[in-house]
Amino acid sequence: MFKNLNNYSMNYTKKFIIIFQVIALVFLISVGDNSMAQLKWTSDGNSYYKVEDGQLVTYTLPDYDVKTIIPKEKLIPNGKSKPIKISHFSLSTDQQKVLLFTNTKKVWRLNTKGDYWVFDLNTNTLKQMGKGLAPSSLMFAKFSPDGNNIAYVSENNLYTENYASGEIKALTTDGSVTLINGTFDWAYEEEFACRDGFRWSPDSKSIAYWQIDASKIKTFYMINNTDSIYSQLVPLEYPKVGETPSECRLGVVNLANAQTKWLDIPGDASQNYLVRMEYIPNTNKLLIQQLNRKQNNSKLYIADAFNGSAKMIYEESDEAWVDLFQQGNTYAIDYTNSFDFLEETNSILWASEKDGWRHLYQVSLEGKPEILITKGDYDVIDLKFIDSKNGYVYYLASPDNATQKYLYKSKLNGNGKQKLLSPESLKGSHDYYFSSNGKYAIHTFTNHYTPRLKELINVRNQKAIGEEESIIERVKAQDIKTSVEFFTITTADNVEMDGWMVKPTNFDPGKKYPVVFYVYSEPAGTTVRDVYNVSRNRWYIGNMAEDGYIYISLDNRGTPAPKGREWRKSIYRKIGEININDQAMAAKEILKWDFVDPDRIAVWGHSGGGSATLNLMFRYPEIYKTGISLAAVANQLTYDNIYQERYMGLPQENMEDFINGSPITYAKNLEGNLLYIHGTGDDNVHYQNADLLINELIKHNKQFQFMPYPNRSHSFREGEGTYKHMSTLYTNFLKENCPPGGR
Repeated sequence: MFKNLNNYSMNYTKKFIIIFQVIALVFLISVGDNSMAQLKWTSDGNSYYKVEDGQLVTYTLPDYDVKTIIPKEKLIPNGKSKPIKISHFSLSTDQQKVLLFTNTKKVWRLNTKGDYWVFDLNTNTLKQMGKGLAPSSLMFAKFSPDGNNIAYVSENNLYTENYASGEIKALTTDGSVTLINGTFDWAYEEEFACRDGFRWSPDSKSIAYWQIDASKIKTFYMINNTDSIYSQLVPLEYPKVGETPSECRLGVVNLANAQTKWLDIPGDASQNYLVRMEYIPNTNKLLIQQLNRKQNNSKLYIADAFNGSAKMIYEESDEAWVDLFQQGNTYAIDYTNSFDFLEETNSILWASEKDGWRHLYQVSLEGKPEILITKGDYDVIDLKFIDSKNGYVYYLASPDNATQKYLYKSKLNGNGKQKLLSPESLKGSHDYYFSSNGKYAIHTFTNHYTPRLKELINVRNQKAIGEEESIIERVKAQDIKTSVEFFTITTADNVEMDGWMVKPTNFDPGKKYPVVFYVYSEPAGTTVRDVYNVSRNRWYIGNMAEDGYIYISLDNRGTPAPKGREWRKSIYRKIGEININDQAMAAKEILKWDFVDPDRIAVWGHSGGGSATLNLMFRYPEIYKTGISLAAVANQLTYDNIYQERYMGLPQENMEDFINGSPITYAKNLEGNLLYIHGTGDDNVHYQNADLLINELIKHNKQFQFMPYPNRSHSFREGEGTYKHMSTLYTNFLKENCPPGGR
């Protein structure tokens, strides 16, 4: 039943335990940060920590020997009757102390604020950090490298606390709503995934940190009309496109005297972004990445933490924008967009599109010539692991199919060819979570007919550990059931687009069916991926195929598919134009299919997809007869400066592009049936967009259906009954205005 891991017999009880632990392990990896998945590899990479039944345990591979590290009863604070609930944990460098995060609260998108406790494995004691500070106010707590101190942010000030004495020292005291130390404002977090804003020095004597001055950012007010008799203003420092960004500077604070030395980074602090900062290992030097306001020029500086001087060592420009390469899951609570140092060559691993494809390079910190590592007409999708000892880098790519991804490895010195490691027989989307020593990895696989499967593998031979059946064997044995068809379509403009389609369950090619297009279309995401449930519509009640709809999605130029720089950056200054034209031209080709009813064509989308829905309805009324738009940017001048200026430039220089790309410009052309939905508490795409668009539609006597959701945010996840109400509204509107079924 179960493979012997070490060539000795194993009783069935232990086999069951191992099977259970493999399932539990890969489940934790698969659910991601939405549940704050609890798994950390040990420093040697042969074991992992996880929270199980409210306590911390370790499992040692390959036999899955279990050991309880912190029993539940040890997590009960003095004077309390229940243990603390662990939302997240991290360990000191020597792995003798565990930092526990609990009582968390949401800040913008994630629960990054809460209380921290330290459990000392040597003394078996539990101790709360930040006593005397506001409850649930601590953010991004981290051990110093020597394990003696913990640093954290509270109410926009940076603190350090000595573990032994409990002494808390304020390293900054000027923090306020608009002067932010050690973390970031809304725009930096939303658009750069910057949240954790401080770094310990290697010698544990100082901390480098960001300071954001948002005092000159204008306040946008949302209105809460439901929680009291009088309306409440909800202020938000939000830099609209065209508005000067927050000023940003970097400082190094000495723990001994709490004095900050500000780094002398060239350039206007309000016209440049500082997006990365890390201590170069075993030095007092900091490596810093700066983007100019337009984000089409990137510079790397090495700064001296003692005297603040900085020297540029690398520069890159692009006619459109320089991509900030972000690895892995940017929505993980502990995500940090850090540098990848290659200490053996005193260089960093760097991603660039300078030759037309996203490739990995070695960029020297000493001014030596850069080394191209990955070569060919393909994009590196994600970096997974660096094996410096053996001279390899592991990454995801898909040279032949932009809807899929596979694991490859290349030599760090750039010699030789890339090597495919994912099983060739498994066509679809692979991902890997490597152990700290690179010996093991969680391998996950999915495609449009395979639910996500997981296995723990030995990286060397790609063989499964602890399971009799590998993913390959399980895929072979499965009864393939899928209604999703992938296809490509070429438009009159000679643009080839990937798409997927789900036909009605009892499809009759002699009949004509309605089509519902799902769109996003902007540079922040793709919709056509070879993964399970890719065609799921969370707002539709029932089954679209069974009800008689053709459901289709297409990825246009400008979406971040691994198709090269030209594909992705052709949309520069053309959001709302090139993507909308591609979608409409593809739809025209689809309307030529014999089984498509041209009189029943619907389109819907959320956020950027909501904007695309409006643009398609207003600009191509002869194609799209029904539309459902959620949380749309109706006027591009209302969105934040980092996103909009990256892809569109500055409105002071090319206002016509913003006008030409905004749905509101074409609202007068509405002919079909429009359902427009927006949350009044949306801090991302402001409800202001709804008021502006509604005014324009009223001006031209355009009839439509509108639903505001009080105090709901961009995701519409708040409030009792929201999902049921909104899905009912969505479904009824679609069925009424674009009736399902063949004719």
